[in-house]
Amino acid sequence: MSEFDFDLFVIGAGSGGVRASRVAAAHGAKVAVAEEYRVGGTCVIRGCVPKKLLIYGAHFAEDLKDARRFGWNVPDCGFEWTTLRDNVLGEVDRLEGLYGNTLNSHKVEVIRERATVTGPHGVKLASGREITAKVILIATGAWPIVPEIDGAEHGITSNEVFHLDECPSRIVIVGGGYIANEFAGIFHQFGAQVTMVNRGSDLLRGYDEQIRDRLLQISMTKGINFRFNAKMERIEKRDDGTLCLHFESGDPIAADIILFATGRRPHSDGLGLETAGVELNEKGAIKVDEYSRTSCESIYAVGDVTDRLQLTPVAIREGHAFADTVFGGNKRKVDYSCVPSAVFSHPPLAGVGLTEAQAKNQYGTVKVYTSDFRPMKNVLAGREERALYKMVVDASTDKVVGLHMIGPDAPEILQAAAVAVKAGLTKQDFDDTVALHPSMAEELVLLK
Repeated sequence: MSEFDFDLFVIGAGSGGVRASRVAAAHGAKVAVAEEYRVGGTCVIRGCVPKKLLIYGAHFAEDLKDARRFGWNVPDCGFEWTTLRDNVLGEVDRLEGLYGNTLNSHKVEVIRERATVTGPHGVKLASGREITAKVILIATGAWPIVPEIDGAEHGITSNEVFHLDECPSRIVIVGGGYIANEFAGIFHQFGAQVTMVNRGSDLLRGYDEQIRDRLLQISMTKGINFRFNAKMERIEKRDDGTLCLHFESGDPIAADIILFATGRRPHSDGLGLETAGVELNEKGAIKVDEYSRTSCESIYAVGDVTDRLQLTPVAIREGHAFADTVFGGNKRKVDYSCVPSAVFSHPPLAGVGLTEAQAKNQYGTVKVYTSDFRPMKNVLAGREERALYKMVVDASTDKVVGLHMIGPDAPEILQAAAVAVKAGLTKQDFDDTVALHPSMAEELVLLK
């Protein structure tokens, strides 16, 4: 008989927590996972999955117009937000059920309560029940940051945006990161007047400068408004229910909805981590070593609650590696180099490896190859919108160290190309590959 109630107790049933629970159980561990909201976490319930479905819905706005140039007699079409919203939420319900079934099939006990840490081997549920575990895994993810301004309670975050009663006619999106740009494209295509407000002067910091400049150019051409270097002062709610965002300088902006997309904070508050001596960094992220172990020997953490990459596939890999290491007798760690990422903006962009600026800092001399072209579909549709592909190469070795692109289906194309960059292939390897014609992806092997 074990001296503990469980071999593993997981707090948080998101992508990382579910993977860790399932794999640990498959290795023979007795596992429980506590989730205070819904199984599936941010990605499935209120993040990348429902957002991507909204993005698919938004694409029909231009696709229906373009269809006329391709011979289809498409009438003027109206859009019903509630139909899309309810169908998306229905799909979220279905996926949550699948996640629950996966845990049940692996004999993982799912406890639908909030759990907090009481010590190196102890947790306490909201109901008052106390449980012991040989190992505790924190996988509570991250939470949207709400700016500290007067009237902030009148704004919403990405948590609430999927549940709106109606599509706004005017929306202000505060932020310049991937969430802000994705929702800007979504609501613009749904017919809303969109204004993006950014306290800085750049969009999508961390992505290649040429690629993000192209997104800004295209977004402005489409009619999305931008307010840079804007310091918010307060939000006023008017008698008719509409909102007005005031700034320290400059004219206020009226809106039906104000969406905060100003970053995400690790969800570590109130977990009782101090009772076990778990160390946090200055942003509240849990400090971990290369095997996801915290400063407490029996407590581990994976996913967005840690001080690593906030990406769902990374959390999944971390959860899997943790379970293999601790319960599978196979010490594994995650390789964070060359992790591809995408922004499902309109159009989408994607990148892997080093940006041009990063490569110059690391290697000194680099070669840059680009293709700036109008996709064939855009030509016949009469759209001037251009795609941009960019390859960054270490001049001394001919090795491709970065690949960045913006244009239709860029994330789908980049996933395969990321394998080549991760494998360390050279520009000559790309050149030696016969083009697949006619396609947008062929530009990758034709770069000059």
